[in-house]
Amino acid sequence: MSYIDLDTYSKRWIFRHKDLPITAEDLTAIKPMTAERSAQLWQSQISQKSSDHSFFQKDDWAGNSKTWLENGPWQQAWDCSRNDLPELMQQHFDWEDNTTVYVCYDSEHIIETTWAVFCRAWKNFLFLDDGTLLIGRKRKQVAQFFDNGDMRIGLRP
Repeated sequence: MSYIDLDTYSKRWIFRHKDLPITAEDLTAIKPMTAERSAQLWQSQISQKSSDHSFFQKDDWAGNSKTWLENGPWQQAWDCSRNDLPELMQQHFDWEDNTTVYVCYDSEHIIETTWAVFCRAWKNFLFLDDGTLLIGRKRKQVAQFFDNGDMRIGLRP
């Protein structure tokens, strides 16, 4: 089994916050991966050596400054009453709604969903914002979010 039931996921509170409700239909599309599956995806898509963003090496695409194209704020959009993605993301991501995306907190905590669900619930996903990576299946565009309210966007190899 590759997924954990959302009701038993240790970080499920981010999707149950009363101020940021998520529809039942979208909740079914939010699929936390098991620690084993998360580690596999992390090692194949992000880093074979580093278990979280704090330890990225220069040979990890996420640790390579050439990956990152632009920095900008995300916290201002999060604090806004509207649900629009941060402007930098709107400019950078042109994914179809059904694109599979991975929200990667660390090597043991990755959530799979679709781009459409991420866009509707992005504020929930970013309750955990300490180096969180957003990648898409078979997509080069990436984003990373930091707890100081900044983000960076780029292209992975």
